[in-house]
Amino acid sequence: MLSDDAPTPHQDANQFALLRQRRFGPFFWVQFLGAGNDNLFKFAFTVLVTYQLQLPWLPPAMAGLVIGALFILPFVLFSATSGQLADKLEKSRLIRFVKTLEIAIMAAAGLGFMTANAPLLLGCVFLMGLHSTLFGPVKFAYLPQHLSERELTGGNGMVEMGTFVAILLGSLAGGLLIAIPQIGPATVAVACFGVALAGRAVAQAVPHSPATDPALRINWNPFTETWRNLMLARQDIVVFRSLLGISWMWFFGAVFLANFPAFAKTVLHGDPQVASLLLVVFSVGVGTGSLLCEVVSRRHVEIGLVPAGAIGMSVFAIDLYFASRGLPAVAEQGLGAFLAQPAHWRVIADLFLLAASAGLYSVPMYALIQLRSQPSHRARIIAANNILNALFMITSSLGAGAMLGAGFSVPEVFLATALLNVLVGAYIFLLVPEYLLRFVAFLLSRLIYRFDVRGDQHLPTSGAAVVVCNHVSYVDALLLMAASPRPLRFIMDHRIFAVPVLGWLFRLAKAIPIAPEREDARAYAAAFEAADRVLAEGDLLCIFPEGAITRDGQLQPFQGGVMKILKRRPVPVVPVALHNLWGSFFSRIEGGTAMVRPLRRGLFSRVGLVAGPALAPEGLSPEALRQQVAALLAAPRA
Repeated sequence: MLSDDAPTPHQDANQFALLRQRRFGPFFWVQFLGAGNDNLFKFAFTVLVTYQLQLPWLPPAMAGLVIGALFILPFVLFSATSGQLADKLEKSRLIRFVKTLEIAIMAAAGLGFMTANAPLLLGCVFLMGLHSTLFGPVKFAYLPQHLSERELTGGNGMVEMGTFVAILLGSLAGGLLIAIPQIGPATVAVACFGVALAGRAVAQAVPHSPATDPALRINWNPFTETWRNLMLARQDIVVFRSLLGISWMWFFGAVFLANFPAFAKTVLHGDPQVASLLLVVFSVGVGTGSLLCEVVSRRHVEIGLVPAGAIGMSVFAIDLYFASRGLPAVAEQGLGAFLAQPAHWRVIADLFLLAASAGLYSVPMYALIQLRSQPSHRARIIAANNILNALFMITSSLGAGAMLGAGFSVPEVFLATALLNVLVGAYIFLLVPEYLLRFVAFLLSRLIYRFDVRGDQHLPTSGAAVVVCNHVSYVDALLLMAASPRPLRFIMDHRIFAVPVLGWLFRLAKAIPIAPEREDARAYAAAFEAADRVLAEGDLLCIFPEGAITRDGQLQPFQGGVMKILKRRPVPVVPVALHNLWGSFFSRIEGGTAMVRPLRRGLFSRVGLVAGPALAPEGLSPEALRQQVAALLAAPRA
């Protein structure tokens, strides 16, 4: 039974439980059926013109390219308009309209299949691309209206998994049904129409989703509106560069998906079943990586997974090149003979792992865009993403085609894409240091420590606030980054910036250096000016009120700097306590110095963070804040 209940801090459903709730379940199945029908129709049509119809004006070698280009073209032409419609209109109503349109398109496609009318079917390909273009912005703008921050990663993981499974099942069904002797085209016609009807029936249960900008005036000029959408996305540089990152993932994936048939035939010496196996492995890999995001990220939007995914995409794509280099030339093999060769299992493993890495890479980026975009124009930013995705996929097809035409082998195209991914990843992560910083924080909290976080629901997901925390080690800031759902700006002792590596990371994080007023009055005043700007912009500021890392493991008196910040900008204060870091390699346990004895407590030592409820700024004092943090330190551990 589907529930209408919205999530509460104590009732966060995991990603699979979301399927039983009305706010997610019907929407998931609507998008699943739509993606499946797209690919059932396209693949069946591709097989029809490749093997069954002889059309001089559409040779088999060009069929896949023409069908793919016609499907993508509406994304370039109409994404800007569809983004406006998704912001202006109530979303469940728009979803039902799109699914009704799908029924009409599939009725026409059914006629095209039964009469072997290729021009009509090509027209329907374009219209199904339009159907997907209209649905795309609604799909990703719908999720943040119905899911909490803690559910957004899991919800996006389910959608990503569902999309690739639907692509797989739709393609397999299309190929099997069209191949049925005598009745194949009629069977495909019935199947496409039936799936469209099922999608429309499920759409009736999608809950009301209010318009985010009902007063918006539609600009019907796709070119000027496309430019306007891109400029909207550029207002938040992290969001815009995340759009570019997602588009790059589609560039990367399109190279592999488009070349599976040639790779299977010319490199692996397999029959069409082997090509289908590659598609299955890739789809299951992306789905697995997408679902892992919620578990690994501890149900937050963890963009530290993005560099991990990018590294995996390159590493396993490079190994795929080496795994496929020395395969002996043999007669065409069936699936059984192919799987009997041990060398082929390395190819399958590489393909699965690079696809899983792509899932880890893309899901946090989608969630970040949804979380950081302004609700009033979120759908238009998603539309800008769809435009960029289409352009990147077209570019990937042209680039891969040019390489193959120049005599490069398919494995060499894969290798070039993997090496280009290294350069693109490095460029993105240096342009947007937040990804790299969260990756370092992610590694620290998962690979060096066993990091237990409690009370993280008290860390605000929106609005300005000051986070105050005890100061135990040189990596306190990194652990706070790992626990926070949003970026933190830190006020830190200027001397910590001289520490090798850590100092570079803190400068990358735009930490605010502060010196004692008696040492450098100008730097002291500049630190408070910078802190006020952070809060004025609605961001999170973190301060260690003890003023320095403890030398004896005890909580030191709190200085008055935090009160100076609050006096100028009264905002909520969130007390936080770090546990069990005293005695670690990064603490000053060695006679007041740190980082003297590597692996002092061994890897995976348990450390923790506890956040308390936000406090109103009125009536606070340094001693009152110290007592709050001390109480969190004394709280029994779970």
